[in-house]
Amino acid sequence: MSKTHSGTKTQEYLERYMEGVTKRNPGQPEFVQAVYEVASTIFPYIADKPQYHESQILERMAEPERVISFRVPWTDDNGNIRTNRGWRVQFNSAIGPYKGGLRFHPSVNESILKFLGFEQTFKNSLTGLPMGGGKGGANFNPKGKSDNEVMRFCQSFMSELVRHIGPDTDVPAGDIGVGGREIGYMFGQYKRMTNSFVGVLTGKGLEFGGSKMRTEATGYGAIFFLRNMLVQHKDTIEGKKVLISGSGNVATHAAEKCLQLGALPLTLSDSGGFVHCSDGFTQEQIDWIKDLKGVRRGRISEAADEFSNVTFHEGRPWNVEADCAVPSATQNEVNAEEAAAMIKNGVKAIAEAANMPCEQGAVDAFMDAKVLFGPAKAVNAGGVGVSGLEMSQNSARISWDEDELRRLLENMMRDIHDSCVEFGGNSEGPINYLAGSNIAGFVKVADAMMSYGHV
Repeated sequence: MSKTHSGTKTQEYLERYMEGVTKRNPGQPEFVQAVYEVASTIFPYIADKPQYHESQILERMAEPERVISFRVPWTDDNGNIRTNRGWRVQFNSAIGPYKGGLRFHPSVNESILKFLGFEQTFKNSLTGLPMGGGKGGANFNPKGKSDNEVMRFCQSFMSELVRHIGPDTDVPAGDIGVGGREIGYMFGQYKRMTNSFVGVLTGKGLEFGGSKMRTEATGYGAIFFLRNMLVQHKDTIEGKKVLISGSGNVATHAAEKCLQLGALPLTLSDSGGFVHCSDGFTQEQIDWIKDLKGVRRGRISEAADEFSNVTFHEGRPWNVEADCAVPSATQNEVNAEEAAAMIKNGVKAIAEAANMPCEQGAVDAFMDAKVLFGPAKAVNAGGVGVSGLEMSQNSARISWDEDELRRLLENMMRDIHDSCVEFGGNSEGPINYLAGSNIAGFVKVADAMMSYGHV
């Protein structure tokens, strides 16, 4: 069979597959988008591997093992009873207990959590650790709520979630809207209800089983991956101007690691706009923004009032001239038009530190322009990787020091990068990290699923 004919058959199979996924998941565009992004690179790889087709592996992978939906009643400070909806999507446990964050945000819905759980399955596979994929959360907005209101919500949320999780079943972590405060409230309720002290949540405080380096891990890991991509293509991160979106843990620690490796972080943002420092933010400025967003819960625009060399702008930072970009805020924050602007302005490498921050049109534009494109499941795997190390420490009742964890994180990101190169290498142009990460993550999960039979 000719390559052209084979390629046509593969495309037809992909289109039929996606038609089925779309029909089975109406009104879930984020999830369908995530499945297409993976399937479009997996189908050419499995075209000559009938065992995967015969076992209907991709069809099974696109169905979560379990989706749990529940109401979360709580009482605000005025004595009013409020109700939100909570979810836990236990997507795939082929290689270990479900592992993935909890997100508290008004935008949370089943589609977003299914997309995140699907992505998490491959991301966790890439780390080399025995972790399956899951995701959960609620359409609750912690912003503007008092500590007592957040505590009451978290306790109510955990009162239902407790029956679905456990150290060998499902180990949630934090995500957007769920930081150390929320994890503490939920862990306290879990411990209270089960009378057990086990590693059932990660991202805990250091006082009660948390791991050093967990806060920094996703942002640091993203920049380690960016550096590895540049080195692989005979370049260096030193002196590079880097656009970063977001201003939470991931973004600020990505900016910090850029600075440590000799790059210049130019931007940070929130939902109101972005701040730009043409000289690159200093460590003092990054620390100030960490306090602003993490403690005082202020707006990023305040940084422009505090520092004379920082300016505030509405919108997103993707029109600023730079060498690299690290989207670190949320899904679909870079569209095709913004991708074109970045390419025109000289951006040579993209590292997705948030989950699926680039729309499909943007991904296509970067790939067509041969821009180095590091997909989220590889780039931001450092966070869940250190969460996995926290699970190991909890199981062994030990605690590793910061230098050891930093070494393990750096080695993990190098191994993930090398796996992407192994499966995404080609003789024409740059490494296809998108295909490489998808295939590397797929093979381990698929082979495990096939070992279990039809389950």
